[in-house]
Amino acid sequence: KERAQGLIDSGIGWAATPAELAAQCDVVLSLVTNEQALDDVYLSPQGLLSGDVKAKLFIEMSTVQPAKQQALAKLAENVHAAYLECPVSGSVGPAKDGKLIGFVGGDAQHLERAKAVLEQLCRRIEHVGPHGSGATMKLAINLPLMVYWQTLSEALSLIEPLGLDPQRVIDVFSESSAGPNMLKVRGPMIAQALAGEKNDAITVDVATMRKDVRAMLAQAQAHQRKLPLTEATLKSFDAAADSGLNAADCTKLLVWWLHEGGKA
Repeated sequence: KERAQGLIDSGIGWAATPAELAAQCDVVLSLVTNEQALDDVYLSPQGLLSGDVKAKLFIEMSTVQPAKQQALAKLAENVHAAYLECPVSGSVGPAKDGKLIGFVGGDAQHLERAKAVLEQLCRRIEHVGPHGSGATMKLAINLPLMVYWQTLSEALSLIEPLGLDPQRVIDVFSESSAGPNMLKVRGPMIAQALAGEKNDAITVDVATMRKDVRAMLAQAQAHQRKLPLTEATLKSFDAAADSGLNAADCTKLLVWWLHEGGKA
């Protein structure tokens, strides 16, 4: 509760349990770290689905495996609640600006009801199919990004001997064919990390990245597909985590690779 005190002071209500929240609200959004957290929030004795939630609408926005969204949707249906999944592309900055991209899985009629809320967060809402489809799309969207962190690390190791200013390097990369949108969003934090400047902010930690990559590999395996680059990326992320970076921001991966992980 202490983490929410500023919001409470501004007049926003407080619910002591997920069940209490569901009792007070017609529409509930959830976005948590992993599948265990989802079980705790939805299925615990005081979870979101523990009370009378008939006609309530749950919008689940976490990045988890498609099968988990399908299972939760079925449980919500069993208690006569409406359930949509809507994982999003974008991090803290786009969320604050209402510029996320949402990938919706579920019934179109429930999406119509949810739009008034989702349009406050998302600049684009894509209904990509039934439950599980949103999670599948989010994993696919995130896959090139995860691999890019590894390729950027390796690219920086090539130019490290040049001794260039980190901010200059990131500016050049972001303006070239080597620069995805991620560099425009996280470029300043990356430059800070490369310059050795202290920044304790965490946008996405390494643990979350590893969780997402494992989900990508599991989904590929379920469809008899191989993802060799993704497998190699996970090995690198695991090594970084073993070195103590599991709770660190993703930008620290680049520093770790230059100083330790990428040494021959």
